[in-house]
Amino acid sequence: MSSIVKGILIRTTPDVCNNNRVFNGKNKYVQHSDVVVGGGRSTRLQWQLRLRSKSNRFTTWKKARRSSQPPIRGQAILTPATPPTTKKRVFTFGKGKSEGNKAMKSLLGGKGANLAEMATIGLSVPPGLTISTEACQEYQQNGKKIPDGLWEEILEGLHFVENEMGAILGNPSKPLLLSVRSGAAISMPGMMDTVLNLGLNDEVVAGLAAKSGERFAYDSYRRFLDMFGDVVMDIPHSLFEEKLEKLKNTKGVKLDTDLTAYDLKDLVEQYKNVYLEAKGEKFPSDPKKQLELAVKAVFNSWDSPRAIKYRNINQITGLKGTAVNIQSMVFGNMGNTSGTGVLFTRNPSTGENKLYGEFLINAQGEDVVAGIRTPEDLEVMKTCMPEAYKELEENCEILEKHYKDMMDIEFTVQENRLWMLQCRSGKRTGKGAVKIAVDIVNEGLVDIHSAIKMVEPQHLDQLLHPQFEDPSTYKDKVIAIGLPASPGAAVGQVVFTADDAEEWHAQGKSVILVRNETSPEDVGGMHAAAGILTARGGMTVSCRCCSPWMGKVLCVWLL
Repeated sequence: MSSIVKGILIRTTPDVCNNNRVFNGKNKYVQHSDVVVGGGRSTRLQWQLRLRSKSNRFTTWKKARRSSQPPIRGQAILTPATPPTTKKRVFTFGKGKSEGNKAMKSLLGGKGANLAEMATIGLSVPPGLTISTEACQEYQQNGKKIPDGLWEEILEGLHFVENEMGAILGNPSKPLLLSVRSGAAISMPGMMDTVLNLGLNDEVVAGLAAKSGERFAYDSYRRFLDMFGDVVMDIPHSLFEEKLEKLKNTKGVKLDTDLTAYDLKDLVEQYKNVYLEAKGEKFPSDPKKQLELAVKAVFNSWDSPRAIKYRNINQITGLKGTAVNIQSMVFGNMGNTSGTGVLFTRNPSTGENKLYGEFLINAQGEDVVAGIRTPEDLEVMKTCMPEAYKELEENCEILEKHYKDMMDIEFTVQENRLWMLQCRSGKRTGKGAVKIAVDIVNEGLVDIHSAIKMVEPQHLDQLLHPQFEDPSTYKDKVIAIGLPASPGAAVGQVVFTADDAEEWHAQGKSVILVRNETSPEDVGGMHAAAGILTARGGMTVSCRCCSPWMGKVLCVWLL
């Protein structure tokens, strides 16, 4: 019985070593119950341990004769060179139960850990599963291929979600749609990819239309075709946007919400043609294939240029990769009783203890987060959905007390029911950080020592950035006004691309980056610019897209 082994594990038993002390062969005692002895070739020779009966201390080692009798005292356990992998890589969560918690950020990413935590404390979180950051690391090391066994683990987690929702991915009569989102251990807002409404095809959309209405179903389908094409298939978003804008012009409408179900059906067919024109292949209609491709796309986004640049700018190192969060979809685009929003539990710019956020009726999360439509103030939700707003206020209070910090939250209301989609510690400006730290000490949430650690060195640096000494002096020279997404004052030459901002900054010029809306792709340009001016978007989404914590002035121009 001879074999190559990686090591020999010597496990002591209580009657051999009362103090869990093991002789390591070098006249020393090890205070541990297990010792691994470096590997080599195993033999059938056994070693006899002579023990002092009273002190239980080893005195000599003696080579014994070969024997078929098992050893009486020590046990030698052989560990194979390539042990089977039993490491858990998929963690499920649903209201009141989860396999993770907020302390598992390095494994589940910030988003996955906080979803698990919110589910555990009883908040309404759509059921889902999180694929670990270690799985992403394996994927990268495996030549960007799904590691052995992982897909089966994902399908097992999917089965949990299907049971929780009473719906099945790809089943037209009981359709389950999914969101697939990234989530690193350290927050990187907007730097990695998301896919919403996954699971739709021509058959499933017909079933969804029968259950929930044609307009909602085909609005969701056109959104999915656009996002899946952009994120997964590398089809430029502009190709889909051109079709949408052309259709709105033809129909004489300004907003997506003004398009009819018939219009959206037509748009879906145009979007499917974009796949043929851009990639020479049809849109992949198999929902499980869609899921596999989306998981790979999120893993791949860890190494996207914008994500790498963001990590370099913020000196983020040592992470394993991004987790992937797969959740049942909840819908903010089901009419005037639905909507979506983002908020901070306190004002991130000034630190004021008041909910600071924005909301869009009849919209999905990407409409707000991507800054595609300019949202309404959160007070609008208080007026049109009072019960959901009251629950949201209560949840914000619960989360602040639970995490002992100001929180950044994403949520959706589906037919007047509130769903919590994400929470994390909120980014803040220097001014906001100081006030928040002082206030939460006074409120008894944290002690002074903990509060001081919340104010980072760059926060203090921001307090020294330029401000208008007397704004009234410039009152007669104002040519436009906008939403103050982050405070301060800036002077510079106007540029219209992020690349130009970086190039001009490298030449020693001060620049103002002017864009239609803030985009994660512009992170390098935002870092280089002295200030940023956008034509679209809201204050909250702009705050979440980097510039305030880079110490940049950002204004959303009101045309």
